[in-house]
Amino acid sequence: MLLTPAETVKIFKKQSNTRHFPSGTVIFNRGEVGDEMYGILEGEVTLSINGKVLETIKAGDVFGEGALLHQDGSRYTTATASTDCTLVCMNQEHFLFAIQETPMFALEVMRSYSDRLRHLKDLLI
Repeated sequence: MLLTPAETVKIFKKQSNTRHFPSGTVIFNRGEVGDEMYGILEGEVTLSINGKVLETIKAGDVFGEGALLHQDGSRYTTATASTDCTLVCMNQEHFLFAIQETPMFALEVMRSYSDRLRHLKDLLI
């Protein structure tokens, strides 16, 4: 049984802190080294490369996980709050703990990532 996006964000909330980003705020830039990933509680976030929007993600989605998974920790995209946002932030230690204690959390993060990748691939067809 998979978790719903809302349940995933609940797990996130237990393991992380909440931050607010006004519309237009850059959350992180492409190429920066990151030490957190994010879950969207409220609002929308745009992910872009060199000013080209790749996708806009909404409440229940997670992003920035690549910085915790790749050895160099670099950000592949720029993330910008496209509306006022409330995000939960999770560092690597808490991320690994959540995966260990709640394997369904790991599956839900992978599902979110996979859904977004499929959507991007569909745009190429």
